[in-house]
Amino acid sequence: MIFRQLFEPISSTYTYLLACEHSRQAVLVDPVLPTWQRDLEVLNQLDLKLVFTLDSHIHADHITSAAILKREAGSRIAHPACDNLECTDLPVEEGKPLSLGSLNIEPLFTPGHTDGHHAYLIGERVLTGDALLIEGCGRTDFQNGDAVSLYHSIHAKLFSLADDTLVYPSHDYAGRRVSSIAQEKARNPRLGQNKPLEAFVKIMQEMDLPYPKFIDFALPGNRQCGICPADVPENLQQYCGQIGDSRQG
Repeated sequence: MIFRQLFEPISSTYTYLLACEHSRQAVLVDPVLPTWQRDLEVLNQLDLKLVFTLDSHIHADHITSAAILKREAGSRIAHPACDNLECTDLPVEEGKPLSLGSLNIEPLFTPGHTDGHHAYLIGERVLTGDALLIEGCGRTDFQNGDAVSLYHSIHAKLFSLADDTLVYPSHDYAGRRVSSIAQEKARNPRLGQNKPLEAFVKIMQEMDLPYPKFIDFALPGNRQCGICPADVPENLQQYCGQIGDSRQG
């Protein structure tokens, strides 16, 4: 398997490039609009064909590049079926793996951050989206989020994986790139050390996080698989425009 972790600094989002080394077919998981040209350049450098884009959920902090990549590269849009997006080419659900040559991606339904969130298991790696972060987890106070659901999703679907499974989240804000199931079960301050449900719910209720600054534009844009709304104010245009210098993980 070919694997690359790519970073978008505006929303601190990791995009994952996965490909079959034999068929050269590739998928981009959680691609971000400002870095779509960068992602195509990486694909071209590796002599890969982009077959699918795949999002973990409807994002509130950035706009997916699924639509523009479909237009520019001919890729198909895969997205969790339960979100019922009309722009989806391939509805994704747990129990129905997505295969590209020898590459096999297993969707794991992990609601709680949003009601349609999915993680993706690929061999000894799991892409946890916004559900499980490195020593953290996604917030649960919008998009039908629910702390009880997130707790059960993480324990039943993610913490039940082998301890040495590598954890690759969709975000990190401290420069960290990878964790493991064993590390999160031991060190995650919100969920580790067998923290009970009641304690986790209390932590999430008391976080008092600010309203996401881009959510009012990201949600309608992502329901169209990556269309930047026309009314995005100037101070938020960086979420839509091509960035000049992005870090690559």
